[in-house]
Amino acid sequence: MGLVSAAPRLLLVEDSETQALELRLLLESHGFSVERCATAEAALDHLNTRLPDLVVADHHLPGMNGDEFARQLRLSLRTRALPLLMLTGARDGERQGLESGADAYVAKSADRDILILRIRALLRERQGGASEGPGASGFRRGRVLVVDGSATYRTFLAGLLAHEGHVVSAAENPEAALAALDADGAAFDCVTVDLLGPAYDGLALCHAIDARRAAGLAARVADVAPGAVHAAACEPGTPTFHIVGISGSSPAKDFLVAAFAAGADDVVSKVDGEVLVMRVRSLVRRKLLEEDNRRIAGEFGARERALERARAEAEAAEARAALAGALERANADLATANRKLTDAQAKLVQAAKMASLGELVAGIAHEINNPLAFILAHQSTVERLIGEVIEAPDDAEAGRRLKKCGDRVGAMRMGLTRIQDLVLNLRKFSRLDEGERTRVNVPEAIETVLALIQHKLGDRITVRSTFEGRPEIHCTPALLNQVVMNILGNAADAMPETGTITILTTSTDETDEIRISDTGPGIPEALREKIFEPFFTTKPVGAGTGLGLAIAYSVVQAHSGSLTVETAPGGGACFIIGIPRQTR
Repeated sequence: MGLVSAAPRLLLVEDSETQALELRLLLESHGFSVERCATAEAALDHLNTRLPDLVVADHHLPGMNGDEFARQLRLSLRTRALPLLMLTGARDGERQGLESGADAYVAKSADRDILILRIRALLRERQGGASEGPGASGFRRGRVLVVDGSATYRTFLAGLLAHEGHVVSAAENPEAALAALDADGAAFDCVTVDLLGPAYDGLALCHAIDARRAAGLAARVADVAPGAVHAAACEPGTPTFHIVGISGSSPAKDFLVAAFAAGADDVVSKVDGEVLVMRVRSLVRRKLLEEDNRRIAGEFGARERALERARAEAEAAEARAALAGALERANADLATANRKLTDAQAKLVQAAKMASLGELVAGIAHEINNPLAFILAHQSTVERLIGEVIEAPDDAEAGRRLKKCGDRVGAMRMGLTRIQDLVLNLRKFSRLDEGERTRVNVPEAIETVLALIQHKLGDRITVRSTFEGRPEIHCTPALLNQVVMNILGNAADAMPETGTITILTTSTDETDEIRISDTGPGIPEALREKIFEPFFTTKPVGAGTGLGLAIAYSVVQAHSGSLTVETAPGGGACFIIGIPRQTR
């Protein structure tokens, strides 16, 4: 619990409704937050759920009385260090209360201001003392400094306290007392000060001792690493030792107020040594309990932190394992997606090839049908003429017929040669090893493609080829067959009337380029980013698949090359195929 708070929380245990209401109003008027229980049993149940900063209990309670209530508090680790102020009207109530475990005693007939002073002093004592770190000894003797100008009383009091089991030091004047505190203020649990000694001002000495206590606490807090001391032990006003003022037999109220203001935690009459010893015993017991509580809390805290670290490490290991598993699954999913994409791309390439092949076959069929038609016509003519010569070998017309047969055979040879060339070019175009990279003759490959699409070009389109680049490049035949044919076919389609296609090859130290320009209408700037997308086409529905340039783009990318389009010098489109130089 914190010592300094906006409203210290008090638990009032009082069976009398009248006295409970009076005390509650008094305490709340002095800034305390008060909760009330009518019996000790109810108070114990309340303490199981929430701890206050201090308990004020009547000695005479129905059922369990104040003595047994105090003993129950001291039996539990949770509440054994909780401050307990006992209220009683019994003549021997203080002795009974202190011996049973109460920290202070106030008679019910005492002045209410004295009650408030005692409560504030107990709250100041709360969480008192230096921190014993984890693993520190759980038992030690109390250490008391006795300050008194009378050698007789100083010896008498030191003897009583030593008989209680405390380690006692004595000082006869303020200088010796302050020197002992300056040497090692943390060595003491309690300091008794004679407030009425004739040789010095007792209240001034009490104030000076309180200043030493505050300075020692500030230095201790500054030296301790954050988290090493319980937070409540580092709050302003937390004492490192307790101060007991010794006064006359019946001190006046003003004197008591001045003593508490000077820093005293308790004021005891000098004539009753037994009560004085009991008060000192109570304060020392409280300090030792607080130390033990912090030691245990420190040990539990260290174990809890170790457990948290182990739990965090385990969670981090699980997270890493889960992340590794997720990464492995993601890699597998990516590999599957990449395989599917590759398959889809291959299917797209195949679809584009089939589409272009259908168009190519139609054109080639037209090119083959023409020579076949006149070959068949000439063949029937040759057969007829040869038959006539055989029937009339001496006929004057035989020579003319043989000459005509020779002409027709020559024409047939020309047609068969044309068919042979078409078949040869088709074989070059549809090589089975087109997926493997090899050295490809660029001019020969381009001429092969031009021969295959001659039916598209006809006499209306002029083709100008300039081969200034390297004659051979290292690539797949599909790069020149498929890509060049698609671009040339699009160029031919873009010029329905007449036009010119210009093919230029160039080479640098890093790149080989093929530029294919046409004199068609060109490609608008807004469409240049879309023409390489699959299924995008500017042709009428049914006239194109939209895959030609997309496949060409993917084939060029497979060579780590580039395929771009710009405006040709003549106003049409200029496609530029760039292929990086290969080392072999």
